[in-house]
Amino acid sequence: MNLKINNYLMLACKFVLFVGLFFVLFNSSVNYLIFPFAFGMLFALAWANQKVWLVAPAYIIAGVIFKPTMEFAICMLVCMFCLLVPYFVHVLCKKNMKKWEFALFAIVGQTANVVFAILGGLSPILSVVSVLLGVLFMFACINVFEAIIIRGFTNKLTSLEIVSLFSIIAALCGGLVMLNIETFSFLKLFVSFILLIFAFCSTPLLTLLVASVAGIGALIATNNPIFVAPFVIWALSVLLFKNRYRIFMIISLICVELIMGYYFKLYTSFGIIEILPVLLSSLGFFCLPKAWCNEIAVIFNLSKDRMAMKNVVNRNREILHRRLGNLSEIFNDMNIIYRNMLKKGMTLDEVKTLLEQEITDKICSFCPERNHCHRTFSENTKQVFDELITISFERGRATLLDIPSYLTSRCKQTNSILGSINTLTAQYKKYMTMVNDVDTSKVIIAEQLLGISKIMGGLSKEIETNISFDTVRENKILDELTYYNVICIDVVVFQKDIWTMVASLVVRNEDSEKLRLAEVVSKVCGCKMAVYEIFPSSRPGYSVVNLKTAPKFDCLFGVSQKTKNGSKVSGDTYSIVKLDGEKILFAISDGMGSGEKAENVSELSISLVENFYKAGFDNDLILSTVNKLLNLHKEEIFSALDICILDEKNGMVDFIKMASPNSYILNEDECQVVQAGALPIGIVDETKPLVKKNVINSKDFVILFSDGISDSFQTSEELQECIKSIKTKNPQEFADEILERALACNNGYAVDDMTVIVIKILDF
Repeated sequence: MNLKINNYLMLACKFVLFVGLFFVLFNSSVNYLIFPFAFGMLFALAWANQKVWLVAPAYIIAGVIFKPTMEFAICMLVCMFCLLVPYFVHVLCKKNMKKWEFALFAIVGQTANVVFAILGGLSPILSVVSVLLGVLFMFACINVFEAIIIRGFTNKLTSLEIVSLFSIIAALCGGLVMLNIETFSFLKLFVSFILLIFAFCSTPLLTLLVASVAGIGALIATNNPIFVAPFVIWALSVLLFKNRYRIFMIISLICVELIMGYYFKLYTSFGIIEILPVLLSSLGFFCLPKAWCNEIAVIFNLSKDRMAMKNVVNRNREILHRRLGNLSEIFNDMNIIYRNMLKKGMTLDEVKTLLEQEITDKICSFCPERNHCHRTFSENTKQVFDELITISFERGRATLLDIPSYLTSRCKQTNSILGSINTLTAQYKKYMTMVNDVDTSKVIIAEQLLGISKIMGGLSKEIETNISFDTVRENKILDELTYYNVICIDVVVFQKDIWTMVASLVVRNEDSEKLRLAEVVSKVCGCKMAVYEIFPSSRPGYSVVNLKTAPKFDCLFGVSQKTKNGSKVSGDTYSIVKLDGEKILFAISDGMGSGEKAENVSELSISLVENFYKAGFDNDLILSTVNKLLNLHKEEIFSALDICILDEKNGMVDFIKMASPNSYILNEDECQVVQAGALPIGIVDETKPLVKKNVINSKDFVILFSDGISDSFQTSEELQECIKSIKTKNPQEFADEILERALACNNGYAVDDMTVIVIKILDF
């Protein structure tokens, strides 16, 4: 029940407010000749979703109070008909009305007014001017209502919206100057109140402008400039105490009004009634809740809060830069510690000496022929032991056939010697394998620590410089988007680095995917900008749209695959991943053999490579680490890797190849070959990939494939001619045709798993 009463009270207050507003605007004129403002406000309120059944009666009542004549009543009814009928037709049809349609209905609604004005002796030109001024005033009101009523008090007004607000203030002042009760001035009541609010909530420039606009509004209505100077002096007086308590602004305003009235005698008469409007407005301003002032301040003076926000951002970046630098040094020190912990096994000569000594102590020390063998024939005995140990290491076991006849003829411990050599070498090999695995694990950890150190060092350098926010461009973007009816409540523009400019916009959900966003931001920023991220804002109904400098190139790609005949799954795996810095990773991993085992190997390899690249590790470090990880596996697993990294900013392509077939770059003039190289990943402890850089241009094709494709052709030249003969410009069709021709070389039979990736380079 209380809620209903509150709603009724709110509606009653709004109705009274609308009646007063229309009555003031009915009185507002240009030199007492034309009265164009009331109907413009009527149509603007209807556009701003104010209840028509509340606005329309308020307009009629205010008009009757202003001019209770039959002619004026007819004019109001015609205007109301041209508003209500189209309005309800569009509501019933659930069709949005365009602004130009609304303006057309407003113009038609003034036909009766124009006719009666001309019949009353007013110039037809002035009648037309009156209608046009009213329509312009309607658009000004719509701009302000869209900013405040629809968007709310959370967004900075654009330049156009501020100009529109000033035109409304001027029109209201032109009406209020005519509405005095005896010597009590409603104009002074209104202007002193808004000057205090502007001085407290906006910039000094806007305060001076609104004072001038208020005086000019009264001047246009009366041809009397008497109020221009007092209003500007008021503005200057309250601005003196802008950053102090509100009470000082009020005292300053009252004192200045008393000085102008009593000492300088700027008014024809001055007494308690004349000072009362300033006193009442000062009391109202003093009682205004601080929270309301803060909300109003947002639409005028957001720049100060945002300047503080920008300083906080740069301060946090500085702190983060130092911390990341310290963490980078810590991880680098940990890398050094782990590398110093490596045990590093003995050399083969050291092992032979150690094993010879152990065999001698274990077997030969109790032999009666010991001195004869190890003194008289010491060189021959040492050579035999060296050879037997070497054979045992290489073959896994030494036999009697490996012992020279001259030793077997005089030594009765040959079987014991052989047994000891084979046992000790086997034990040592197991021990060395374990040590190598432990050392390899330590190296992997050390390499990851080094990689993390480099990443953190890079991040530290990236955020070392302060972000330079571009307030001028931000305001221009807000103005431009408002012109195109895109509701943007906030925008931030800054230079990320010498190549990249970033803009972040908060717009309505329905505006977030409009092409106009990128067009406007590109125009204002002076470079081509592209949307790279859209996500929901913390404010319901709004989204954050992030744009940055568009790269030079873009790409399309196609992938075609065929599993080896007889295999259930393919041993080929491919990956296409978007990396930071406008880079794209294309990779093919060809696991050893085919089938499920090969699939697991290739998936493991490609997954490791992909995740390391996404984390930001270097090429050499990634491949070295993946190679060591695969080597730690108990079974022999290895994979051929073909990696292509496209840098869309500068058109550079990095090819990283490990036992993969040749790749090709096809353009209008030639078909370049990117040579294969290096051993498969995971086959030996240390391996170096073949890394090659190439420059590409728009309309070039980059072709990668597994050996199932390349081995289907007799020679590399035959494959190259096949690629050059394909005429399609569609990368998917290109990939499909390469696969079909490779299959045709084997009568449609897939002798191995086949994968082909075709990348087409385009201008962005």
